[in-house]
Amino acid sequence: MSEPDFTPDEMMTIAAARALKNTDVCFVGIGAPSAACNIARLTHAPDVTLIYESGTIGTAPSVLPLSIGDGELSDTAVTTVSVPEMFRYWLQGGRVTVGFLGAAQIDRFGNINTTVIGDYDSPKTRLPGGGGAPEIASSCGEIFITLKQSKRSMVEKIDFFTSFGHGEGGDHRKRLGLTTKGPTLMITDLAVWKADPETAEFTVVSLHPGVSRDMVQETCGWTVRFADELSETAHPTEIELTTLRDLRARTKAAHSGASKGDAA
Repeated sequence: MSEPDFTPDEMMTIAAARALKNTDVCFVGIGAPSAACNIARLTHAPDVTLIYESGTIGTAPSVLPLSIGDGELSDTAVTTVSVPEMFRYWLQGGRVTVGFLGAAQIDRFGNINTTVIGDYDSPKTRLPGGGGAPEIASSCGEIFITLKQSKRSMVEKIDFFTSFGHGEGGDHRKRLGLTTKGPTLMITDLAVWKADPETAEFTVVSLHPGVSRDMVQETCGWTVRFADELSETAHPTEIELTTLRDLRARTKAAHSGASKGDAA
């Protein structure tokens, strides 16, 4: 059996990018979510509106930003608004269809921890924190999540509730007065997961090429549910791969001090 011409990370990023539509208004997290959202913009969804927490609306960066304060975001945005306006008018006003987030830890119901690993007062690792993610998780129309699978990141119980997903599952969001859908989709380096409409538990609906059920279970901290009709994720196309690799090459050159033209 020949080796695939793409990496698990490339498959994850491209599969995540495919989830966005041309009409989406998307609140973008830094890191893997940012890569996925910009690949969508550069391929099948050129009119997608990307919003970053710093207040940049309709941004179209030529390289991936290092942070929400990266000048690349404001330089290429349609407009930049204040952070209070971003959250109160755009996010809490219900004008954002999708929030795209990452996670340090996640449980089966899409609850996210990006605060601490271990006890809060004496943690093994102190993480960057939630930033705007808690508000994104509650106010966006729905939430997409992308992360690499491991038993350290996909756990039975998260160490700290940073961003509320579906809580205890079922109708927990509704009981708390949250009217948005919450996490509906999770894309990892091994599979595509969707939240069950009744239990809200993430269920594997698609395995990436070359991935087995055992591989998914071995890298997950809870007992995985698989859909009755399990499919295989479509292989990356040449255009998708070329676009992703070119974007990463430009980003590497820009962040290492070389000019953007040198990476073209």
